[in-house]
Amino acid sequence: MPESKTRKAAAEKKKTSDRAQLAQKRDETKRTVAAPGSRQWVPPTFITVGLLGVLWLVVYYITASVGVSIPVMTDLGGWNVLIGMGGMAAAFAIATLWK
Repeated sequence: MPESKTRKAAAEKKKTSDRAQLAQKRDETKRTVAAPGSRQWVPPTFITVGLLGVLWLVVYYITASVGVSIPVMTDLGGWNVLIGMGGMAAAFAIATLWK
């Protein structure tokens, strides 16, 4: 036996009502989900740390080639390369936190 127009209209109305309720629930859950902390600090931090690493190496190589002695850098000797490269590696590690 064929369905009546009233029954079809009621079924369509229920479908749209269910869809609206489902969409509303999705919106509510999106709002209530806590987002991770703000990551705005990441770009300035990794740029600063990377530039400090490069600057450390540049200053070390220039002062070593000219013969100028900076008390801390002269005492560290070859460890200056490790410090500069470590700063650049730390910058890349910090950059992975950027979203």
